[in-house]
Amino acid sequence: LNTTSILSLPDLTSSVFVFPQESQTAHVQVTLELQLPLNNFTVCLRSFTDLTRPYSLFSYASKKQSNEILLFKPKPGQYELVVGNKPLVFTVPISLGESEHICFSWESSTGIVGFWFNGKPWPRKGLQKGYTVGVPAYIVLGQDQDSFGGGFDAQQSFVGEISSVYMWDTGISNLGVRSAMYDSPDQTPIFGWRNFPYKIVGEVYLKP
Repeated sequence: LNTTSILSLPDLTSSVFVFPQESQTAHVQVTLELQLPLNNFTVCLRSFTDLTRPYSLFSYASKKQSNEILLFKPKPGQYELVVGNKPLVFTVPISLGESEHICFSWESSTGIVGFWFNGKPWPRKGLQKGYTVGVPAYIVLGQDQDSFGGGFDAQQSFVGEISSVYMWDTGISNLGVRSAMYDSPDQTPIFGWRNFPYKIVGEVYLKP
């Protein structure tokens, strides 16, 4: 991407995506074409919901693997990161009526996963050492892909608000996480809330 195309992407800084109801179709597609496979990544986002059933926040599928990267919430008090179809669970406090900010980072060389909840680092764990996340990618918010760009299950759909979505092809520092929380990232993301390439499919609304 050259600078001009980045500048022309919408800045969503004061906006949120609202997913108003359970659905087998509604999602936001991130319309960026990743050129290179990933050996490192970080994904951050903010969500606000009162769902207690399982739901998907962020789903990255390749043609070979529908769960290349998945940020999933199996139940209140748990977040799950899936890399290459292998899951890893982090336990968090259950909060009602609060938005939650999360970041996950992963590096292939060690398999180490970093997780931050509301800006605070959790103990690191690991999975999928030596794995490479494939391209081309189909990236969606609010649904879990069981096939490339589809295979959605309403029972895993997100209902509520998602904002401040960022992805990097690097790790992230504690300071970097806090910067992303306030939409002033200290390193340029592959895509981010200030220059967000997206397409809404089905009933999702961009609201202040």
